[in-house]
Amino acid sequence: MSPIESFSKWLQLKIYQVEVTFSVYIFTPLEKFIFWSVAFLLFALTFIAVVLYLPRHTLFLANRAWFYINGDSVDVLEVAKEAVQTLAHHTAAAATSSSLTTVATAAGMVKEL
Repeated sequence: MSPIESFSKWLQLKIYQVEVTFSVYIFTPLEKFIFWSVAFLLFALTFIAVVLYLPRHTLFLANRAWFYINGDSVDVLEVAKEAVQTLAHHTAAAATSSSLTTVATAAGMVKEL
């Protein structure tokens, strides 16, 4: 069974469970439309709230944990940014010195030929 078929069966099962649990199967078509519209609206709003606010809240919790552990207020995002910039700077410096060494070696080889 492909993953798409498996997901389709799982979704059909969940729809069936909701219809049986909330007695949606006895609603008129208009009532079903209203019920599923409200259910979709609540799900969509919850999903949007999670996508928009969970990263910010997670960062806030990380900052609070840092404060409780270390005792000083530090912006975790700024510390991570500085670490990445330092690592990138060191990597670029190493690559530049390596390329300069390669150029000098190549120039020496050309002189020998």
